[in-house]
Amino acid sequence: MATAHEKALRINLDPTIYGTFAEIGAGQEVARWFFHVGGAAGTVAETVSAYDMAVSTARYGQASRFVSRERLQAMLECEWAKLLERLAPTRGDRCTFFVFADTVATRSYSRAEDGSGWLGVRFQTAPGGEASEVVLHVHLHDPEPVRQQEDLGLLGLNLLYGTFFHHADPDALIGTLMDGLHRSRVEVDVVAFSGPAFAGVDNRLVALALVEQGLTDTTMFTADGAVVQPSEVLYKRAILLARGAFRPITCLGLDILERGRTQFLAEAGLGTEEPVVLTELSFGDLTTGGGRVDRDDFLARADTLRTLGTSVMISRFGRYFALVDHLASYTTRPIGIAIGLPGLARIIDASHYDDLAGGLLEAAGRLFKSHVTLYVYPGRGADGARLTIDNVLLDPIGRHLRDYLVAADRLHQIPECTDAYLDLDSADVLDRIRAGDAAWEAMVPPPVAEVIRRRGLFGWKTGH
Repeated sequence: MATAHEKALRINLDPTIYGTFAEIGAGQEVARWFFHVGGAAGTVAETVSAYDMAVSTARYGQASRFVSRERLQAMLECEWAKLLERLAPTRGDRCTFFVFADTVATRSYSRAEDGSGWLGVRFQTAPGGEASEVVLHVHLHDPEPVRQQEDLGLLGLNLLYGTFFHHADPDALIGTLMDGLHRSRVEVDVVAFSGPAFAGVDNRLVALALVEQGLTDTTMFTADGAVVQPSEVLYKRAILLARGAFRPITCLGLDILERGRTQFLAEAGLGTEEPVVLTELSFGDLTTGGGRVDRDDFLARADTLRTLGTSVMISRFGRYFALVDHLASYTTRPIGIAIGLPGLARIIDASHYDDLAGGLLEAAGRLFKSHVTLYVYPGRGADGARLTIDNVLLDPIGRHLRDYLVAADRLHQIPECTDAYLDLDSADVLDRIRAGDAAWEAMVPPPVAEVIRRRGLFGWKTGH
């Protein structure tokens, strides 16, 4: 692994790499590296630091927030246009131009919380070539402001180095972002690639790679496949959550989600507010026995969930309370969880929490400390009878906890269900798809069946 000094010097000594640094909010921490190692005249055309809000607005235009993807894009657009206008006539035939930009809020005398911000690079891979971009979002967790600034400088250096020397291998580029950094101090939860240098790159796989390589615990993308920072979608919003393997989502899974949403809207006091409907894939459900992720299988799940129009989160949180802790960091609005009876039984099974000092009580306290309500879909017993939260078989401790949650208005029964769906099982559906048994088509929502047939997902062979 190259050191930070070696990375900065290699860029400075490359006569083809030339561009602008525009940094807001934490000092010229990235540009400083290139001046520090020497030879910066071969790389730095200009450094810009528009700290005053009026100056920033005059240069880049109005923005709803100064630390935002919107502001970052305005910075890249503005500085790129200026760079080409001024230097393309004299250097455009021999330089691959770049603009590095960041807009970041770090800890300071007036700001005690963790730092966060957006970084991006617009660049050419050949002189005169069309521009490509890498954009990322970072959280800075170090308690010392000066360390946050140092971390930002190193992350920006790694981003610029990876952009020029690893753009042909996005996984390798992601893997170098944390060189010299520690996950306890720096978290990267968005990386998005665009432009001809990344033709064929699916940013949903990029989001997956961030979790897989340990840069973050959660990533998120919208139904149209755009990778987003969770606060862009979840901030101050009510959330209805459904988590599962979705391999694939069945008619039962969709009915749980839709009926849970209807009840959440009716009971959560949302008025005209439309909640975010969020489907979550646990990283543990995506891995094989060897701990690796089958990317085709992941994309098949993402493509079928896309037909529902929901945002998708990938997380490393195996337990509900950890996931809800994370969601509650973005909103104080109600959080509803649409779930089946088997899911409820797992949540209130004390054996799942032997490693916690407070056991089941600790887990329940953490899950329900926020405005969280479970909406539970009926099930079917071995004798064919319908099961609800009232007659599901639980151990004595589970029954007491259930009764408490009902009394506390945190556990609601979804009163109606579709009986024909109660026996559906996604593992059975998957087996039928792979075996060429067309009966699976009636077991999943029609749009899901259509995309599976058209794309040949989950092992379905065209012509079956």
